[in-house]
Amino acid sequence: MTEQEFEQFCRYLEQACGILLAKHKQYLVESRLGKILQEGEYKSLGDLVNTLSRPGNSELKEAVINAMTTNETLWFRDNHPYEILKNIILPELAESRSGQRLKIWSAACSTGQEPYSISMIIDEFKKVNSGVFRLGEEITATDICTRVLEKARAAEYEMLALGRGLSQERLKQFFEPGKNEAWSLKKEIKSRVRFRELNLLGLYTGIGPCDIVFCRNVLIYFSTERKRDILQKIHKTLRPGGFLLLGASESVADLNDLYEMIHCRPGIIYRAK
Repeated sequence: MTEQEFEQFCRYLEQACGILLAKHKQYLVESRLGKILQEGEYKSLGDLVNTLSRPGNSELKEAVINAMTTNETLWFRDNHPYEILKNIILPELAESRSGQRLKIWSAACSTGQEPYSISMIIDEFKKVNSGVFRLGEEITATDICTRVLEKARAAEYEMLALGRGLSQERLKQFFEPGKNEAWSLKKEIKSRVRFRELNLLGLYTGIGPCDIVFCRNVLIYFSTERKRDILQKIHKTLRPGGFLLLGASESVADLNDLYEMIHCRPGIIYRAK
């Protein structure tokens, strides 16, 4: 891989899905695209990029994006966003929007741990607040990677994956033994969530209007300009007064005309103006 080929691929990847690769990430490209290069008998990375740039290579493009996207995830990641959801956001929405269907968007949902964690929190909240959200709840979960969406829809997890953030109490409450030593998510938790492919650089057709958006630990992969564009488009999917939850190292930057920052101690959330 020459430096010129690496830069060419970086430009392609950012244009295709917004991911910015640092200059020292050549090893990442080599390790993740090695199989595609070998199976496609491409002479070089430059040869692959030239093929990707031609029309009619959607399957190859999908395979490259699947290989290059980071799908780090766990149950109830960072914990405090879910405590905020249960103790602050849901009580407010249960009172102010009782006559509406609760709509939540989980962006960059990976293999489903985030939207299913949200569904579990809703289930726990409803058990101690009977009669709330009578019109039901709908969680739309999206990701650009089709491979992880297939796993998310299956809702079957091995014990190693379940051990990352899921308590024994919630395992017993929300899962049942499945096939091949895996555990299957119970229907009542799974049924709230629908999965679809979505590129955050594209259109958000059919997403809103949302009461809550989780877009956590994904904006860090985009340029400042693309982050701003994504946050502006997310705002259009939120109902006035709706909530946005970002990752611990992420913020809405200078979009103070669109979002109001709320300190929850611990954690920060944003309310759409």
